[in-house]
Amino acid sequence: MAWNYTDLVKQHFFQPKNVGVLNDADGTGKVGSIACGDALMLTIKVDKENNTIEDARFQTFGCGSAIASSSILTEMIKGKTFNDALKITNQEIAGALGGLPPEKMHCSVMGREALEAAIADYRGETTGPEEEEDEGRIVCNCFGITEGKIRKVVEENNLRTVEDVTNYTKAGGGCGSCIDEIETILEEFSEAKPEQSQKQHKPKSPKLTNLQRISLIQEILDNEVRPILQKDNGDLELVDIDGLAVSIRMVGQCSGCRAAGLTTSWIEDKLKEIVDPAITLDVVEEGA
Repeated sequence: MAWNYTDLVKQHFFQPKNVGVLNDADGTGKVGSIACGDALMLTIKVDKENNTIEDARFQTFGCGSAIASSSILTEMIKGKTFNDALKITNQEIAGALGGLPPEKMHCSVMGREALEAAIADYRGETTGPEEEEDEGRIVCNCFGITEGKIRKVVEENNLRTVEDVTNYTKAGGGCGSCIDEIETILEEFSEAKPEQSQKQHKPKSPKLTNLQRISLIQEILDNEVRPILQKDNGDLELVDIDGLAVSIRMVGQCSGCRAAGLTTSWIEDKLKEIVDPAITLDVVEEGA
């Protein structure tokens, strides 16, 4: 099967950044296994004075998406504090690449897990057999996927079908004997979702004023979105904010990029999540 990779995925696959191992690493995270077809080791160097991730290197055994996801992740975490780095979701890793084929989303999940493991290693936290026991029994024997991991990925990514679970974890993609158990987990999550949704939609803070909303949108675009685009010679310009309608213009390499639709969808999702679920994003053409 030929995967529809974005130009950014191809770029980070053919010319990956930060490949290798930091010999003086402060933390090491290892996830996956060669036997299962995917393995990743992430090493980090910590700036202890500023409490930030100073450098990162990776080694991976896997497909092009695994290499690209690992490459972009090392770029995304440099200079960040642990708290900020751990806020990076697997969806954001995929979004920074302009999107991944649905069948390859497990590669972004693996990158997030390696980051968590590397930080835990630096902190001296347990990441061995005891932690594996906390994740529960193995549901998918073909790929060694635990019940705890499936539940975590289902909740974090709002998964709904067995196919979704397979795309994000590989569970169910082998002999198929675990499909019934995966369906049971999905049913339990679906039944609990209404109550969770009510909690999630309760206001976390007082309603924003127009000025506060505009300031927050500008902050997100300037501090979280533009730096990622600029790493690949792209950028955006904020054209207008009219209530909950945000207008931007894509410039540089982002202008006319074939993956622009995925990128703007990622930007809109971020604004909806942080600012207001009713926000809409409009892309204005150059010269308009």
